[in-house]
Amino acid sequence: MKLIRFGPKGKELPGIKIDDSTFIDVSAFINDYNESFFENNDLEKLKKWLSTNIDSCPIVSGEFRFGPPLARPSKIICVGLNYSKHASESGMNVPKEPVLFFKSTTSIIGPYDDVIIPENSYKTDWEVELALVIGKKASYVNPRQAKDHIFGYLLHNDISERSFQLEREGQWVKGKSCDTFAPLGPYLVTKDEIKNPNNLNLWLKLNGKIMQKSNTSDFIFKINDVVSYISQFMTLLPGDIISTGTPSGVGLGFDPPKFLKNNDIMQLCVEGLGVSEQKVKSYKHDN
Repeated sequence: MKLIRFGPKGKELPGIKIDDSTFIDVSAFINDYNESFFENNDLEKLKKWLSTNIDSCPIVSGEFRFGPPLARPSKIICVGLNYSKHASESGMNVPKEPVLFFKSTTSIIGPYDDVIIPENSYKTDWEVELALVIGKKASYVNPRQAKDHIFGYLLHNDISERSFQLEREGQWVKGKSCDTFAPLGPYLVTKDEIKNPNNLNLWLKLNGKIMQKSNTSDFIFKINDVVSYISQFMTLLPGDIISTGTPSGVGLGFDPPKFLKNNDIMQLCVEGLGVSEQKVKSYKHDN
């Protein structure tokens, strides 16, 4: 099942993708795709409800905005340098354990919303990533159990400001958490539709030109291992997002480096999770 949220920012409603051109509103049954939804196994309740009520669900018609496909989670945990070629282009050693950092949930936007280059930024970069959503509380789980704690998968553009991240002291979070730096979606795809998350094609285009093209089979640390590893250090709550790293081809890795500028267009895809597109805008002060 492919879950969507649609409508104006802050007023999104839950929906479902039926086919390539049909989306339905399920807000008559569920308020939102949030921590409570995941924690209470409301997906199974929703499926049962749809079996008798799908024909009465309103069609989402006309032009509408796709919001992020889940409401703000308690946290976004990201895995850095999880593709060996990306570690190399970043001038860093291949890690012996997963490199973890947080990304602020206030950076979340919809899959077609504008990405804003922050004030005083000169090195804003792109990163296509496979992200997963936790469906069941996870603490000290082993890799064999990890799949039981995953709800589904979604596309994430881990926008990064490299000077904030690498030149401003401290941890990477400063370069990862600016407003609009986490476009998510368009869909949250339940795990039954993704046969092998460790073998998915992914790509990113900048102004129509391929920048990143790879496959998650190049992961250094596989999905189950990542979930298990993170759960040794913190409790993962239903709805939490884990973003699994980006392949080579980011702007930082070019010689000379390339970074985003006003009016650039990014398009990106992870196999089975849809395509998103963001236009880049420079930050402007409110009048």
